Amino acid sequence: MLPGSSKPPISGSVPASGSIKVMLVDDSAIVRSLVGRILAEEPAITVAAQASNGEQAIAALARTPVDVVVLDIEMPVMDGLTALPGILKAVPGVKVIMLSSLTQRGATVTFQALRAGAADYIPKPSAGADAGFKRELIDKIKSLAARKLRPATPAAATRPAAAIPPRPAAIPPSGPVEVLAIGSSTGGPQALFDIFAKLRTIKPRIPILITQHMPPTFTGILAEHIAQTSGLPSAEGKDGEKIVAGRVYVAPGGKHMLAERKGGELLIKLSDAPPENFCKPAVDPMFRSISAIWGNRAAAVVLTGMGTDGAKGGRVLAEAGGQLYAQDEATCVVYGMPAAVAQTGLCKAILPLGEMGELIRKLVS
Repeated sequence: MLPGSSKPPISGSVPASGSIKVMLVDDSAIVRSLVGRILAEEPAITVAAQASNGEQAIAALARTPVDVVVLDIEMPVMDGLTALPGILKAVPGVKVIMLSSLTQRGATVTFQALRAGAADYIPKPSAGADAGFKRELIDKIKSLAARKLRPATPAAATRPAAAIPPRPAAIPPSGPVEVLAIGSSTGGPQALFDIFAKLRTIKPRIPILITQHMPPTFTGILAEHIAQTSGLPSAEGKDGEKIVAGRVYVAPGGKHMLAERKGGELLIKLSDAPPENFCKPAVDPMFRSISAIWGNRAAAVVLTGMGTDGAKGGRVLAEAGGQLYAQDEATCVVYGMPAAVAQTGLCKAILPLGEMGELIRKLVS
C-alpha cells in the first residue's frame, strides 16, 4: 500500500447515462484519488462508487451495481482476494480488475484471483502514474465493458466455422501438425488453464509455444500453473534452449519468443526487439517464426484478448499453409485479438473455448 492510506466512507457520483460504471476499492486514499482522476478524463467512464476495503465494497454494490470493479489485493478488514467471491455474487457478470504489485507474492495472489473469477489485472503504479498505466487502465475497462458501449460485433466476425469462406486455392494444403503456437491476452490465463486441463491425460507428440501478454515474474508463474494444471513440463523459454516434443514453452515477460533453426537443431530464441502491437512479448513474431520453420506443418490458436496481436502473424502462417484457429466471441472475456484473426477469413475454424480445448487435444496427441 502507498503511504497516506485512510478509510473514508464510501463515496460516489451519479453515473452518466450509458457510461461504464466503475467502483474503486483500495485502502489508500492516494491511490483512489490517482485512479479516479485518470478515469474522470475518459467521457465513457464514470466512477460510481469508492470503498476502502472489501467489506465496504460488497455492501456498496447492493446499493450501486457497477460494470467494472478495480480491486486492490492487500487491504485491512477484508482483502481483495477474500472479497472477490462476494463481489462476483453481489453483481453477476461484473468484471473485476485486480490491482497487483509486480512482486512474486503479488503475481502469485493475482493468479489466485484470476482462477477465482477476476477478469484481469493491472500492475499498481509505485508512485504516480505514467502514460502507459493510464492507457492500459482505460483500455482494459473499456474492453471488459465493450458490450455496453457498442452494438454486437458484425456477424462476419462471429460466423460459425461452417460459414467461414474457403481459403484461397493458392494456399498450400496443411500437413501433419508438428508444432502448436498459442497467443492470448486479457482472459488468457483462465482460457489456458481450461485448455491444459484437457491435456492432463495425454503426452503431446509436438512442442507447444505460448505467448501471453504479461510482465516478467507473471509469465514464470503462468508456466508453473500450466504445469500444475496439465502435468506437462512447462517453463519460460530460455534463449538457445532446444525445442522438444511434449514440452510447453512460455514467452518470458519483456522478451519476444521465437523459434529458430541452428546447426540442424530447433531452438528457442529470445528477442529484445521493440514491442509489436504495443506488446512485448507479442504473438505476431512468434507466429512468423514458426511459419518460417514449419510452414504448412504449423498450427496456431488465438484466444481471448484485446487488440489485434496475432492477426498479421496468423495471416503469414495461414498463407504458408498452416492451420489457424480463433476463439469465438461468446466465450471470450474480450473479443479483440480473435476477432482480428477471424476477420482475415483465413481461419480453419472459430470455436468456443470448450471445443478449442478438444481440438488442441487432437492436434497434439
